[in-house]
Amino acid sequence: MLNVTHLHTFYGESHILWDVNLELPAGHALGLLGRNGMGKTTLLRSVMGMVRPRSGAVRVMGRDMTGRAPYEIARLGIAYVPEGRGIFANLSVRENLVMAARAGADGRREWTLARVLDTFPRLAERIASGGQQLSGGEQQMLAIGRALMTNPHLLILDEATEGLAPRIAAQIWQVIAGIRASGISTVVVDRNYRTVLAHTDAVLLLEKGRVVLAGDSQELKTDHERLARLLGV
Repeated sequence: MLNVTHLHTFYGESHILWDVNLELPAGHALGLLGRNGMGKTTLLRSVMGMVRPRSGAVRVMGRDMTGRAPYEIARLGIAYVPEGRGIFANLSVRENLVMAARAGADGRREWTLARVLDTFPRLAERIASGGQQLSGGEQQMLAIGRALMTNPHLLILDEATEGLAPRIAAQIWQVIAGIRASGISTVVVDRNYRTVLAHTDAVLLLEKGRVVLAGDSQELKTDHERLARLLGV
């Protein structure tokens, strides 16, 4: 599904990502961990074509998409929920969802407006509300729902539950589990490493733009001391 090899990304003269490698098989879930400022969002933006890597390669479903435009990458079935959500504040919940609706890269239309609203009943209750009227949790539900309306093969979530109340965060994780069970590949960034480990097949931990830990989520569940040290928690 996704293969990143020897990726180096710069912002100006600042070297942000150093020789990053990542492999995500179809139908699998990957957790991306690291403290603030360690390169997680830059890695996602490099994958999505929002930042052009200086060197290395990004392959999506076997196709070299290094530095290609974001819309070209999205057309292959990649949906991105950015940190900050990026919903349209002047559009209603319905409009935010419907404007993104399209068949998947293989013609699938499994994620319809009705299915998204069934997955997020709170959005159904707020269907006519403007984006600016929603709580943080509702905005995150809307951002995920909008991504699902594109019927993606891969869903990337940056800071999946940042700033959300524990009850709302738990609801988001339930939805992520359902998405994973449906066969959609996922890449998830979140500060709660224990929950990330519980909802992924593998994890990648970045420190100062370098991969310092990579492995099977189940195996790393017992390595709390090393994870806590690397994450500063």
